[in-house]
Amino acid sequence: MSGASSTATQAGIGLGSAIAVAISWSLHQSILWAIVHGFFGWFYVIYYAVTRPGGISG
Repeated sequence: MSGASSTATQAGIGLGSAIAVAISWSLHQSILWAIVHGFFGWFYVIYYAVTRPGGISG
């Protein structure tokens, strides 16, 4: 069971980083910002969703 949860964790971190990079690139078209936001991963994705109109807060 430990191997399955470890694999899921790695996939989640990778997915969060990929989404963060895609959002960052669509907004800024900057490799530097994409790297920074990719490092923060899910934190940036959640921040984006909360602060944008039509996001989580409606």
